[in-house]
Amino acid sequence: MPDTTKKKRSAPVFPKNRKTLIQLGENIKLACKRRGYTQSLIAERTGLSRLTVRKIEQGDPTVSIGHYVAVLSVLGMVEDFALVARDDELGRKLQDIKLMGASQ
Repeated sequence: MPDTTKKKRSAPVFPKNRKTLIQLGENIKLACKRRGYTQSLIAERTGLSRLTVRKIEQGDPTVSIGHYVAVLSVLGMVEDFALVARDDELGRKLQDIKLMGASQ
């Protein structure tokens, strides 16, 4: 009988990017502490388990990005998430190079 269970796919996270996720988790943890929010309170307000909140505070790459957003929302910081990649300096330079080549 063939195995019909679906395996969860996970994206590979390279060490440099892992450090970024760990930093994000630490930042979230500090924001919670500054506000006096416990993992239990965050879990209650987001509907997530305490284990998931703990994983977010550790920068776990297996946690859904939506869960990170839910925690940021409780902290009043979800707007910060929208700032990611807003100023695309490299993209603008590449676009300018392309535009300059087209005008010659």
